[in-house]
Parts: sequence; C-alpha cells; structure tokens
Amino acid sequence: MDTKDLTLKLPLATVAALKRLAEQDYVTPGQLIRDAVERELRRRASAKTPVRADERLVAPLRALLANDFAYAQGWQDLQSRLIAKGYRLAESGGGLVLITHPQGERLCKGSELGHSYSALLRKFHAPFPGHSQAWQLRVHTNPH
Repeated sequence: MDTKDLTLKLPLATVAALKRLAEQDYVTPGQLIRDAVERELRRRASAKTPVRADERLVAPLRALLANDFAYAQGWQDLQSRLIAKGYRLAESGGGLVLITHPQGERLCKGSELGHSYSALLRKFHAPFPGHSQAWQLRVHTNPH
C-alpha cells in the first residue's frame, strides 16, 4: 500500500488523549488515527442513501391524488380511490409508499405526497390494514 505523510494540528488535550488510547491498544497514535479514518470511510461508503423520489414525478402525483387523500373517509375508501387511478398504498418500514396497481412498482413515500402515515393514522383513527406499526395509533392519538 502506498502512503503519504499528512500533518494534523490537534489541541494538546486531544493529542494526550490519543496517546493514552494508543498505549492502551498497543498501537501508535498514527495507527489509531488510520484505523478511525478507515472505519469512517467504510461507514460512509456502505451507508444507505435516502430513497427519495424525483420531485418531477412526485409533484404531478401529489396534484392528481390530492382530492383522494383529502376526501377519503377511511383506509378502504382511500385505497379504492387510488386503485381507480392505477395506484395503491403499501406498508414500507414504519410508513407507507405509493405503488402502481396492479404492477406494484414503488413510486414514492406517502410523506413525499404530503401524507405521512402518522397524519393518516390521526385522520382515520385506525392503523393501515395489516401494518406492523399499528402501535403508532396509540402514540399519535393519545392527547397525553
């Protein structure tokens, strides 16, 4: 592995703490720093990037479905309205996603349409049918 020298300016207290840690681990302060940098680089390289839909897709969907979300009287009514337009909601993690119907292609999160799962829980006073996060209903409807 090729290496290159790098000079760091650190507060004296940080240098002292770094030396103590390095001694405890039986390594040099430089090795401790290299290991920390490598861990951070691996963490960032493997970190999940947020799955966000393109706003050019979401904006027209938001407009197309606004009345359906606004006037639906419950989950079944909302799903029926969405299915009539070729969409439906599905559980995803702790929330909901809009998918095509019947294909099932994920389009965007419900919250990206302006309708988070917690807001819909409050509106319908019931969890999304079969949603594993039904406990959120108690959290979002309890006034205390």
